[in-house]
Amino acid sequence: MKETPAYKIIITYAILCFVWGSTWLAIKMSLESFPPFLSAGIRFFIASFTIIILIRLRGTELLTDRDSMRLYFMMGFFSFVIPFGLVYWAEQYVDSGLASVLFGVYPFFVAIFSYFMIPNEEIGLVRIVGMILGFVGITIIFKDSFSLKITDYILGMFAIVLSAMMQAFMAVTIKKHGKHLNPLSMNLVPMMIAGIVMLSVGLLFEGFGRIKITETGVLSVLYLAVIGSVVTFTSFYWLLKKVSVIIMSLIAFITPVVAIFLGWVLYGEVLSDNHMVGTTFVLIGVLIANLPSDKFDKIKKMAIK
Repeated sequence: MKETPAYKIIITYAILCFVWGSTWLAIKMSLESFPPFLSAGIRFFIASFTIIILIRLRGTELLTDRDSMRLYFMMGFFSFVIPFGLVYWAEQYVDSGLASVLFGVYPFFVAIFSYFMIPNEEIGLVRIVGMILGFVGITIIFKDSFSLKITDYILGMFAIVLSAMMQAFMAVTIKKHGKHLNPLSMNLVPMMIAGIVMLSVGLLFEGFGRIKITETGVLSVLYLAVIGSVVTFTSFYWLLKKVSVIIMSLIAFITPVVAIFLGWVLYGEVLSDNHMVGTTFVLIGVLIANLPSDKFDKIKKMAIK
């Protein structure tokens, strides 16, 4: 098999970070038109039909054997329905800054699950140091938004951590058992499940009364469906076949940074010293986590000298 050029991997990784970082703003704008579960349901429903069109145009095979279908249904509920439902519910009570920090445990759960499920997946001191620096950076960025009354939203905090844990488990599971699946077709059944379930929940508990059609809201949902779902998750699963799952998990540190800078560019939001210092920690952490162990050892020896 021909090896994928490094520049393609780097460009795809950067695009993934940028697009997922932009979805924070897109979700906020989509809620101008639709309540949370209806918004998410419409997003994944449109995404699944977009995938059907792409599969037919490209002639991509959708595997329907027992193992593949089992993985599809696991992804549907544990990558989309439950984790997204938990986050949407939790953000009614938990500040978005604190939510970002709490979701920052995602790479650590990925490392834990990888250790037990994929023994040949290299973790090592270098990547642990990188993850810690990245987490510290996210904490610095959002520390001004924290409240000391943790007991007021302990359930919301638990929901976000549980969401991160589920998605970490699924990322490692897909890395281990999804190598035979096409990155595009493996999204179809899970997103269809997510669309149907979340639309049903939205119609039952949110209804049509809260819908207010606006151009911004509709375009945001379309962006989330096509770019924020089809493009990102297909790219993510493609990269997952070629890059360490731990390196992929570090995207959780980068996307909040992207969201902050997009807010500065598009909405004129103020960048504080905490934002700049925290971003520096995140970037250094990601850089260190990507260093091969031998290069890290050389740097350490130079520092000692």
